[in-house]
Amino acid sequence: MTHRITDTELRHLRTIEPSDGGLTDTAVTSSLMKILTSLDRRLLQELITEQHFAPGEIIFCEGDDGDALYIVWAGQVAVVKGSFSQPDDLFFRLPGEVVGDMALLENKPRWASLVALEPTRLLRIEREGFYKLLQAQPSISLNLLALLSARLRAIHQTSRTETVTPDRGVLRQISSLLDENEQLMAQQQLRQETSDLIVHDLRSPLGNMFSVLNMLELVLPEDVLAANRELLDIARLAHARMKDLVDSLLDVSRLDSGTLALDREWVTIRQVVDEVLRLASLSTSRRMIQLETSFADDLPPVLVDVDRIRRVLTNLLDNAIKFSPDNGRIRLEIGVVNQMLRISVQDVGPGIPPADRQRIFDRFAQVQKLGMRRPRGYGLGLAFCRLTVETHGGQIWVEPGDGDVGSRFVFTLPLNNG
Repeated sequence: MTHRITDTELRHLRTIEPSDGGLTDTAVTSSLMKILTSLDRRLLQELITEQHFAPGEIIFCEGDDGDALYIVWAGQVAVVKGSFSQPDDLFFRLPGEVVGDMALLENKPRWASLVALEPTRLLRIEREGFYKLLQAQPSISLNLLALLSARLRAIHQTSRTETVTPDRGVLRQISSLLDENEQLMAQQQLRQETSDLIVHDLRSPLGNMFSVLNMLELVLPEDVLAANRELLDIARLAHARMKDLVDSLLDVSRLDSGTLALDREWVTIRQVVDEVLRLASLSTSRRMIQLETSFADDLPPVLVDVDRIRRVLTNLLDNAIKFSPDNGRIRLEIGVVNQMLRISVQDVGPGIPPADRQRIFDRFAQVQKLGMRRPRGYGLGLAFCRLTVETHGGQIWVEPGDGDVGSRFVFTLPLNNG
């Protein structure tokens, strides 16, 4: 028999601000969804049970045996720590998110209760079935997942006191400053804090998007997946670009302060470029933009942080596409000059005025070009590019394109990193 909370308790839960602001356990969710979508569909059908719950029904209670995990297929559930009328902690979980995994992985009782807030469909995986899934994918270490689970439990227990909240006194402080330089510094600080808050708030929907896309591939019939493959690819591309943007926003402050350690490895730059070009092909083909490449022969490997250099290339190429006219042309060149790897991206867009060619690499910089309806907003993207390239020991700049048409963004990476 399914138990339920009272209508009063249900209304109360729906009105409470969640403790985590909607944060997703992205790391656990991503790992589990990757496992599920990589396995044989017949095996999944044997191990997964679909369950339905009405609003107010209790799925499990705090202290129950953690014998299964759940994936939210449709609806919304509340993770409630303490009483339903006055919870100590409250977290909402949406379609694509995983719940109940911590108790299952650690083989401990449930640390909180789970309640359906609206008509909800869940995919249930028993402990034995989950172990079978892990055995089918031996590269995933159960010990690693358990460690991650323990860390997440600690985050949940302290989230109420560590949640980032905006400093409402910043604006009042800015208005009271008399010195113009102090006002500018305060405004810069406010911009950075606003940027950090945006990053904080974007991580949750991005995590949800990733999980839902994976779950669609898990539950949709194969013929439906095949018929909608292009739409799913577009959605995955949008997610990848948004994630890159969020990661770059977060990296700007750490790169600027010197607190970000690069994860370097030897790589052939063509490997990085080919991935970036593949992701950009959808945008260029839709607008009939011709993408030309010119690579020197026998390019030597470089010692770089592959993910961040990939994001530098992606930023430059996205900007070139953004400001190129339809049926335009973009040229990507890679060569070696004075023991430096030299990479350039040239467009045929409106170009950058000489007075702005240096400051566009500053944070929040915008360039107003004659004839454009809005500023050319490179913003934090180019600041990330500059900081990343300089941290690698290279340089980045912009110059006029061939025949003074458009812009050519150039950056270098040293080859003598060994």
